Amino acid sequence: MNEPESRNLTWHPEAIEPGARRRLLGQKGCVVWLTGLSGSGKSTIARATEKMLIEAGHAAYVLDGDNLRHGLNGDLGFEPKDRQENIRRVGEVAALFADAGLIALVSLISPYARDRRRARQAAGAGRFLEVFVDADLATCEERDPKGLYRRARAGEIAGFTGIDAPYEAPESPDLVLHSAEQSVEQGAREIVRELSRRGLLEAPPAGEEVR
Repeated sequence: MNEPESRNLTWHPEAIEPGARRRLLGQKGCVVWLTGLSGSGKSTIARATEKMLIEAGHAAYVLDGDNLRHGLNGDLGFEPKDRQENIRRVGEVAALFADAGLIALVSLISPYARDRRRARQAAGAGRFLEVFVDADLATCEERDPKGLYRRARAGEIAGFTGIDAPYEAPESPDLVLHSAEQSVEQGAREIVRELSRRGLLEAPPAGEEVR
């Protein structure tokens, strides 16, 4: 947990017992963090996963990077310090969603490994799944759904990840999706399967202590 600047704050503990939300929702709250280059398919796969989970009776919600910049992070630019703050805020919000028992599906380029590590720490042990949506630069440029690579190559956008700003690919992601070779549905199914394998989509057995 990050230390607040003010020292006149007190952390208020919950009034409910550990595991109450998990028993209520029949799942364990967690964060699924999809990272990759612009155009790799993160948002599309996140939305497909959300739909698949909800249709199966699970509570899930997508935190999309572009959508959050319309509101919560509308005051941030794309300088390195702003990108760091953008990811910090999203990581903290996703952790709150997970604490509420939801499956938070985060779709962010999140180019720096240190920022993704902070998001993992915010979520807590056993509640974070880093998904690397692996598509090479050539594939992403060919897709270019928003025309951003074209603008970056033309010098209209500075500091664009993959062009004139770095992307630090995860060294040991929890799951790798090859979006140039897999369909969106296949990618979503892999995420759901991994969540199930980790026991995150199940209610605990009766009488079992849950945290």
